[in-house]
Formats: sequence, C-alpha cells, structure tokens
Amino acid sequence: MVTGLVFNVQKYSIHDGPGIRTTVFLKGCPLHCAWCHNPESRAAEAEISWSEARCIGCGRCWVVCPQALADRPVTAEIDRLRCIRCGRCAAVCATGAKELVGRRRTVAEVLAEILQDRLFYDESGGGMTLSGGEPLMQAEFSRLLLAACRREGLHTTVDTCGFGCREDLLALAACTNLFLYDVKILDDDRHRQYTGVSNVVILENLAALCEAGAEIWVRVPVIPGFNDAAGDIEATAAWVAALGGVRQVHLLPYHAWGIHKGERVGSARPGALTGPPTQEQMGVLAERVRAYGFTVQIGG
Repeated sequence: MVTGLVFNVQKYSIHDGPGIRTTVFLKGCPLHCAWCHNPESRAAEAEISWSEARCIGCGRCWVVCPQALADRPVTAEIDRLRCIRCGRCAAVCATGAKELVGRRRTVAEVLAEILQDRLFYDESGGGMTLSGGEPLMQAEFSRLLLAACRREGLHTTVDTCGFGCREDLLALAACTNLFLYDVKILDDDRHRQYTGVSNVVILENLAALCEAGAEIWVRVPVIPGFNDAAGDIEATAAWVAALGGVRQVHLLPYHAWGIHKGERVGSARPGALTGPPTQEQMGVLAERVRAYGFTVQIGG
C-alpha cells in the first residue's frame, strides 16, 4: 500500500489557492533555500522537533529514549547524531516540547480528514492543496491523493518548486486544477548559491506545464539581497510572460518565521538574511510586474 510521509494537515488555509482549503504538507524537498519558511519539511524522513521554551525538565523523555538521551539526564536537548527518530520521546512529552515531525499515512486516512471540511470548500470555492516540502518527491502518493480528491469533486491545487521529474509533474497535472509554481530568479548561478540547485529544470518544467494548458499562478518570493532588485523581478516577469498562459503572479515578501522552526529540528539557516522588504518596495515591484499584463497580488 502506498503511503505518504505527512508532517501537517492544516485546516482553514486561505493563502494556498482559491477559497477555504485544507493544505496537506509532505516531507522532503530537493532545495535548501536560505529563506525557507518550512525547514521542518526539508528532510525526507521523520524528525524530532524540540522547543527548549516549552520544556519543563520532567524527565519522561530520558526514561523512554533508547539512544540519544539515555546517558544524558541533565538536558532534554536531542543529540541529532544519535537520534533514531523513533518518536518515543514525543509520545510521552507532557508539554509538546518534543514533537514527531512526519508520519506515514495512507491516501484514505488523509482523504477522510480532508473531507471533514467539505462544507467550507463548497461554500467558498476551496478544496485541497498539496504542499511541502515538495510534492514531486512523493510523486506516486501525491498523484493518488489528488486523484482521490478529484473523484470526490474537490478543487485540487499543487504548490511546487518545480524541481523534479517532468513525467511526474505532468502526471500530477492530469488531476490538478491549479499549480502554485515558485520562480525564484532567472540567474542560475545565484539560484544555485541560495537554493543549492540549478533552475534549469524548474524553468523547463514550467514551460512544459504551460504547453500542457495547466492553470498556473507563479509565485516569486521577494528576498532582500537576492532577487529584490527591480531588474531581477522584471526579468522574471518578462520570461514568464513570454511563455503565455500564466495570468497571475504573487509576490511573497520574505519573513523570518522559519528561523525558530529550523532551530527546533536542528536545521541551521545557511547565511544571514536581512529583514523583509518594505511595503513601498513591494508596491513598486508589483507595478513593474503588472506592466507585463499580469494580475499581481502581494502575499499568498
């Protein structure tokens, strides 16, 4: 039986596609973006999240841990090199200081949870959004879940970085109403520097989706010092406009919400980033993108 490694099912999402949605977050991402707001999604395996602020030092985790805490009864901090991610510590944690991030779930289990809010989808034009991480890293599970949602008459959306097998992406397109497609920057060298991968496959896959007639909203994270120059944003807008088919672009201002989540799973953010762009700067960039004929939204 095909299962997916899911780390969150978020109800009442209003920034992940049209209407009120349930967003299913999958583990595993091929990119390592310096600004990642879901760093707990990067690893393609379950992890233990630990919040020192929530820990009361009760000692329950010391008793049940078979590996990483067994001989360290002076702190609840996890020895990441020794942790086998069994989840026993999270299961007995009284305050939620330790949490297991990522659980194996079947399509039927996830679908049943999604369908609990069908009334909200019907009234708002919403549905299910598949996000991550990167859905293409769990392509078979993603396809089966999307197909199951479509059989139930739900609107389906895939939030993707676009880095993956083109055949898998086009297979998802057959059961997806809308793609939220990230385009960071056209400069491949800078893309490699800040995300760890080339953007060639990402741009080629976007072109393939456009050719297949998919509905796509392009999303551009605006990161100060990386791609917030007007020239960078205009270059992206011009390239996407030349593809045809994309009518909507979302500019997503950088935020630092992912820093603390990364610390909790032992994932340090590579390099230092400045603060978020100003509202004035976002407004200027939005006007430059609108000049290419797009409907532009600031934020999700």
